[in-house]
Amino acid sequence: MQQIINFLIRNKNFLLFLLLLFISLLLTIQSHSYHKSKFISSTNFLTGGVYGWRYSINNYFGLKKENERLLKENEQLRNQISRFTVDTSAAYIDTTSFQKPFTFIKTNVFKNDYSKMDNYILLNKGEKDGIEPDMGVITDKGIVGIVENTSKGYSRVISILNSNSRINAGLKKSNQYGSLVWNGKDPNIVQLETVPRQAILKKGDTIITNGRSTIFPRGIGIGTILNYKLDENQSYFLIDVLLFNDMTNIGFTYAIKSNDATEIKSLENLKTDE
Repeated sequence: MQQIINFLIRNKNFLLFLLLLFISLLLTIQSHSYHKSKFISSTNFLTGGVYGWRYSINNYFGLKKENERLLKENEQLRNQISRFTVDTSAAYIDTTSFQKPFTFIKTNVFKNDYSKMDNYILLNKGEKDGIEPDMGVITDKGIVGIVENTSKGYSRVISILNSNSRINAGLKKSNQYGSLVWNGKDPNIVQLETVPRQAILKKGDTIITNGRSTIFPRGIGIGTILNYKLDENQSYFLIDVLLFNDMTNIGFTYAIKSNDATEIKSLENLKTDE
């Protein structure tokens, strides 16, 4: 307390000057409309700046919640769209009996490897959330990989950046397809093998999943043709595909469950009686 008193005594002249200056400014603003309007404008500017800054901060911290809401909405929309993937060539379609071919489950990436030869991705959902092995994993831009193993609360995904990854993929503009692999070099570029030489290719053409398995529906984006050449036997193309996804920056994903997988696999596993 004594230090405060000593400070006031030492600076009494300066403090008196500030008090008189404040009073004079206050009287000037109140007695002159021009000065008053300028003061109000300045106050509004400062106040608006403070509120704008606070609004921006609130918006920033609200992005996570908003992203979660949008992802949940996207999950519902994907499931609704999948519901209408039916054979429209039939003479009569009973829409009340539709079974959705695919179900989309929103997930978050817990860990993402991309610098090794065999890379894996961990998801924050598992068996209790309906995640099963052999389910495809995508983002809103394209494919990510295939679920390999699951626990109660987590899933391990074989990334497309894995030497053991083999995914059916093909040209968007035709029915020619091949096997999508990775040579372990660039995390932004994968390779499409065994596309027949009869295929008509052009740089920039889109590569998609071809729907020839129960893992991915047809039409999921993968990337665009960067370069291509014939193999040593001049029979098939080897195509470099520039990925739509930035595999070094994967956040939110969707796991895809085929509702017809069990039925299809049971037919594929049938053995003909000898």
